[in-house]
Amino acid sequence: MEQEFTFKIIREIAVLSERTNGWTKQLNLIAWGDNEPKYDIRDWGPNREKMGKGVTLSPAELQSLTEALDELEL
Repeated sequence: MEQEFTFKIIREIAVLSERTNGWTKQLNLIAWGDNEPKYDIRDWGPNREKMGKGVTLSPAELQSLTEALDELEL
């Protein structure tokens, strides 16, 4: 039996990339189920009908990631 889950996109932050097939990699603030919202990076299909696997980050984890990225020399 497949478990149903719910989510609500609280804030759309950025589209990080877009492929020719319409899928986009996005950074959003999402509440999964009844949990506190977390920052989320994942692939989304056109019109958000499908989603790929992603990574969720607490505000503290996002801050640590931001600091680490700031130190990179790109």
